[in-house]
Amino acid sequence: MKPEDRTRKQINAPGTYSRPADRPHSAVREDTIEYGFIGTLQNLKYDYRDDIHDRAALEQNFREKFEALNRVRLTDAEFARLLEEIVTPDVFTAARTLRSINAFTRDDGTPLNYTLVNLKDWCKNTFEVIHQLRINTDYSHHRYDVILLINGVPCVQIELKTLGVHPRRAMEQIVEYKHDPGNGYTKTLLCFMQLFIVSNGDRTYYFANNNARHFAFNADERFLPVYEFADEDNRKITQLDAFAERFLKKCELGQTISRYMVLLAGEQKLMMMRPYQVYAVQHMIQCIDEDNGNGYIWHTTGSGKAL
Repeated sequence: MKPEDRTRKQINAPGTYSRPADRPHSAVREDTIEYGFIGTLQNLKYDYRDDIHDRAALEQNFREKFEALNRVRLTDAEFARLLEEIVTPDVFTAARTLRSINAFTRDDGTPLNYTLVNLKDWCKNTFEVIHQLRINTDYSHHRYDVILLINGVPCVQIELKTLGVHPRRAMEQIVEYKHDPGNGYTKTLLCFMQLFIVSNGDRTYYFANNNARHFAFNADERFLPVYEFADEDNRKITQLDAFAERFLKKCELGQTISRYMVLLAGEQKLMMMRPYQVYAVQHMIQCIDEDNGNGYIWHTTGSGKAL
């Protein structure tokens, strides 16, 4: 998310990221973090799309991925109507659509059952990274640092700050942007955003997207619920590149969204499992697969065993 007067002058080969022109020191530090992060994602085999910077390009890329996945060619009118049907200001509804087989009626009346992503094998989806996407709102515009696309669907947003700025400021910005009338999260494909990541390079946090009543700070100005990633021994992994190499590998990210995020229908809320909960589930599954036996979780009260 950047001020209007921030411009980029780059000469990029297709699919590569080149360092922006020199900036004042405070801006260069943030650009350097962004530059290194995109390079890390490319090393993780994400496709870098330096041609997607506005809503039209985002929607065209989604259309290409949608048609390839569902083996269909839509007319322009059909695609416009598809967008009208799937784009929603309700985070929970969008999350459910992302994970479901959906129905669409074509212009000639024939039914089309479709998915937005490969639900059977999330690893087989395309994973792309874009940056500095600009979306106009009713009264201003928003610019997003880095977004990860799964089969063309914006699923993860990463907001970066300079090393001297606490990532909490990025959390506050996301909240402000979600409250801005006509924002991209309510009227564009950004409605499918599943989780947010904020970092200053040294400290990294992540949290699920949600509707407004589940997306606020408490009295202590702490974001609920916000997580720091950790390894199997509960050692925190807060440095951005190390976090990306563990949390943002393509298959791992697909599993996080498809297996380790829970949709609570009663509360209309998205929840993320904590790292130790994920590891507990993985160990149980491994036990069952290897020993053909049962598994259970033993832990303290309030640790999240039910989830």
